[in-house]
Amino acid sequence: MNIREDKPLVSFIITYYNLPVQMLQECIDSILALSLRPFEREIIVIDDGSDQSPINDLMKYGDDIIYVRQKNGGLSMARNKGLDVATGEYIQFVDADDQLIQAPYEQCLDIIRYQQEADMVLFDFSSNLHVETHLENVQPVSGSDYMRNNNIHGTAWGYIFRLSILGKLRFTPAIYHEDEEFTPQLLLRAEKVYPTHAKAYYYVKRDNSITSSKTTTDTEKRINDREGVIIRLHELCDKLPHQDRAALERRVAQLTMDYIYQIIIETHSGEVLSERLSRLYDKGLFPLPKANYSKKYVWFRRMTNSSVGRTILLHSLPLLRKER
Repeated sequence: MNIREDKPLVSFIITYYNLPVQMLQECIDSILALSLRPFEREIIVIDDGSDQSPINDLMKYGDDIIYVRQKNGGLSMARNKGLDVATGEYIQFVDADDQLIQAPYEQCLDIIRYQQEADMVLFDFSSNLHVETHLENVQPVSGSDYMRNNNIHGTAWGYIFRLSILGKLRFTPAIYHEDEEFTPQLLLRAEKVYPTHAKAYYYVKRDNSITSSKTTTDTEKRINDREGVIIRLHELCDKLPHQDRAALERRVAQLTMDYIYQIIIETHSGEVLSERLSRLYDKGLFPLPKANYSKKYVWFRRMTNSSVGRTILLHSLPLLRKER
């Protein structure tokens, strides 16, 4: 193990906006509970222009945190600011209403401590702070290999990554689903990826979050932004080497399937679905590629390829979603 005291091992970038301060404190406390020594960690709180600054409630942390307040610009801008400030060898994004789960996260830290070549460590999340931990013998693969053979989770807080592989890659400002555009591009830059099953992240789903808003304006923006992400990634495929292109094509197909599902669930409209599928067709994104990515993908592709299948989906998916 090689510990460098001239720079932190991990920079934790916490994005905060108009949340109860107690949540932010619990998030910070979960990081301070880790076995990292003070010089090994850097905790950066980006306050994205909250109505009221939490700075007075953060004074107790002293030099353990770096607090940055900026004009409200959205999650992408807050994360980009955090990346500009960060000096650590590795980066971990954390949303202020979530926490890191100590025992499983320590396993992920051990990988970057002892595997000097590690570019990314992938992990899972839990809606429970108390989870079982299991030792894993994880073998590294390239990000491209992993994406060609797995459906990935796009969430930017679902992994630790080496800052140096980032290059000029940043989050696209002012859109929803910014993680879905960022994560696959980051994975393609990673030579050594350690995919673990550790449930290391405590995720809190809030009913009043912007991604769950049911207003017509928010729904339309979510759909438009997801379409934009898919199109930009699709256009990027043509610029990549063969293996990387195959990896990103799988991800684009998965995102396109999720996008069609989202249209059905959020609009319940055959007219909207037809219009959106026509737009995908014009970009070469529909019908979905014929591939055996997963049983769900194969089934969904067959259903969306016929008008009868699409009608069944329009009537059944919203009911199935409601019963859950």
